[in-house]
Amino acid sequence: MCAPKPATHRLYPLGLLIALLPLFTIHLCLLLSFSENKLEWCNPYWLDCHSISATGRHGLAYFVFKGGMLTAMVLLALFWWINQWWLNNQTTKASVLIGWLGSLASLALVIYTLSLGHDGNIPYLLRRIGVISYLGLTFICQLLLSASLQRKAATQVQGRHLLMLSTLILVLALISLALDAALGAQYKRLENAIEWGLILLINLHALFIVAVWRKVDLRVTLRHQ
Repeated sequence: MCAPKPATHRLYPLGLLIALLPLFTIHLCLLLSFSENKLEWCNPYWLDCHSISATGRHGLAYFVFKGGMLTAMVLLALFWWINQWWLNNQTTKASVLIGWLGSLASLALVIYTLSLGHDGNIPYLLRRIGVISYLGLTFICQLLLSASLQRKAATQVQGRHLLMLSTLILVLALISLALDAALGAQYKRLENAIEWGLILLINLHALFIVAVWRKVDLRVTLRHQ
């Protein structure tokens, strides 16, 4: 009897889910909060609108936010381990850190998500630590991956584009810090818009990584015992 052939599956559909689920969750929660009159209608990418955390504090959005983001963070940890495995097969030295750092970033946002909707100094501190750690660690992972891809002939152009997007993310973060120092209390008017912009760019970076998966036809092989 012939042994069954190993089954191979393309990974980019999973990558699309991982990259889009956080964006879908926060925008859905914003619309739910609007529709339930928990928040006033506004454009989150403009002045004087709500923070991302505000979208998941009340009503149905509270449960959708937690369910969606906790699922997204489990998948995000898997995303970075897939990238580490992929780069390890290309003997890329920087990849040894990506899986671990990506898992820590996911854990940081899990802490943020679980503390959301609770009042007090400790939940506030957990949220701040969680979101700052997530943003910083995710940026490092994206930078390492982008630089690794740029060093490979087959993905050099895509790696360069990803590095440019990483630079844009860094510039926006630095502008945010400069405006905070320069504007003082007035900075609150645009702080939330910058936060939404950073999250959008970070998830777009993940989406572009998935586009590279598709280009190189990244697959996983399942073998029958």
